[in-house]
Amino acid sequence: MKTRTKSKKVNKSWLNDHVNDPYVRLAQREGYRARAAYKLKQIDEELSLIRPGQLVVDLGATPGAWSQYVRRKFAPREAGTGGASAGQLNGTIIALDLLEFEPIEGVQFIQGDFREAEVLAALEASLGGRRVDVVLSDMAPNLSGIASADAARIELLVELALDFASAHLAPSGALVCKVFHGGAYDQLARSFREHFKIVKAIKPKASRDKSAETFLVGMVPKGPRPEETPSA
Repeated sequence: MKTRTKSKKVNKSWLNDHVNDPYVRLAQREGYRARAAYKLKQIDEELSLIRPGQLVVDLGATPGAWSQYVRRKFAPREAGTGGASAGQLNGTIIALDLLEFEPIEGVQFIQGDFREAEVLAALEASLGGRRVDVVLSDMAPNLSGIASADAARIELLVELALDFASAHLAPSGALVCKVFHGGAYDQLARSFREHFKIVKAIKPKASRDKSAETFLVGMVPKGPRPEETPSA
């Protein structure tokens, strides 16, 4: 009984915080599906990653707020008010998630588990041989509460995103990846430094203070791209 009462209090507290969250209200007002759009917006405003004409891959895309933000960046600006959520689009967005994804005009969606080879193959095929300008990864596993197991699950998803980015990014490309402070963080930060010439750790203002999440951003992949490798 005590546990149930405590759970109700926690749920009520979370709901109260959520309803009164300024970014939740802003998302509702501006038509974003989740407050997460402002995390990407703040990262992009700091680093100027996303520009019209690019190819962007959004991993862990559901419910779609990041794809919405990119879509608006790719849309023509009218009267200086920002891009449209529908209509003409200058750029390519490919979104992937295990969960269902409500369609967004101009966004190609692949449903499947990024850890599975056939899903990765479908994503690679959708690139049509093009290099990716920005890989976005908001992927997160279902957490068990067992620290060591959760750290391993998080690390796997980040490493998979790193592998994909290393194989497919353009020479000036970037990877934005959600990580969590804890057992795996230092190793993941080292992996980013091994893969990229520039690495930034950013906790956007839109991330809740209580959250352990932060975002690692890798820019300018290290090493020659496959097509740039000198022939013997």
